[in-house]
Amino acid sequence: MNLNNIKPAAGSTFNSKRIGRGQGTGKGGTSTKGHKGQKARAGYSQKIGFEGGQMPLQRRLPKFGFKNVNRKEFRGINLDTIQTLIENKSITGDITREVLIENGLITKNELVKIMGRGELKSAVSISADKFTKSAEELIAKAGGKAITL
Repeated sequence: MNLNNIKPAAGSTFNSKRIGRGQGTGKGGTSTKGHKGQKARAGYSQKIGFEGGQMPLQRRLPKFGFKNVNRKEFRGINLDTIQTLIENKSITGDITREVLIENGLITKNELVKIMGRGELKSAVSISADKFTKSAEELIAKAGGKAITL
């Protein structure tokens, strides 16, 4: 190591010229902000979506629709999906939320609705938040139970 190859640690220095430190620096006077105007003032920050006084796009576009804050979203799982997992030996025994989460069918915060597409050949008890009528009938027909949480 020699004096000619010593460098400061990475990130400890910056190359920017000091602004507003007199005319001799070449960056004095208006401090690179131009002459007068809103952008030259202290504390300037443009509002998001501001278009220079023109009516902003967000206010020009028509608004429509309604978002119900009390709506409950259910993740639908069909019986044929459950039957496939049973045949693949991914599921053994009763089907609960934990089993569905382990198999990647739902996440831990999702509500589950079992739907009646396909056939269920195994007699299993299924725990879920909701069932369609056809799903309940098919589960009972196969000899299983539909347990509503």
